[in-house]
Amino acid sequence: MTKAEIVKQLEELGLVPVVRASSADEAMQVIEAIKAGGVNVLEITMTVPGAIKVIEKVADKYGSDVLVGAGTVLDPETARACLLAGAQFIVSPALNLATIAMCQRYSAPVMPGVLTPTEVVTAWSAGADIVKVFPCGSMGGASYIKNLKGPFPQIKMVPTGGVSLTTAADFIKAGAAALGVGTDLVDVKAIREGNPEIVTERARQFVQIVKDARG
Repeated sequence: MTKAEIVKQLEELGLVPVVRASSADEAMQVIEAIKAGGVNVLEITMTVPGAIKVIEKVADKYGSDVLVGAGTVLDPETARACLLAGAQFIVSPALNLATIAMCQRYSAPVMPGVLTPTEVVTAWSAGADIVKVFPCGSMGGASYIKNLKGPFPQIKMVPTGGVSLTTAADFIKAGAAALGVGTDLVDVKAIREGNPEIVTERARQFVQIVKDARG
């Protein structure tokens, strides 16, 4: 898949579920559950034990059926290791120019974390394909995205932090290209208790909310 195709798929679905699990096995169960709900994009964070092996396993098992990204990537070395393991896009909670450069070298989409207008422009100028506005909820949520989109309509933004079933539609209407969704969708507790259908149902709800909000 080309970089443009990956970005397009992310935008079309409009969701990037953030998988923070305590083991590879748990991460795989989460993936099965969200996949059953119609979500074929996910971000495996580096906080998952053996995260790079999990990415490899997911890439091997699902191939082109799932778009797997690496999250909480803080430096170019980690980005490279994730890409070699099969990650198709890289997400970071912060802005690291060397990480953006590494992803460009491998023609992989990169989504650095930004918060201020200066960081948005710095990331974009450095070659970020999408910017992750984090922690968006702490800055006023959807209204903050709307305010940033005013001067930067050409920059694709993915709010993360504060995205829930109740706020999702507002974020999309404010101009978000997609939503970074954590525990509100990836409910690891439900998985541990043997209720994956809770996660599947939430995935369905999020997909529907994005569709409806785009109208």
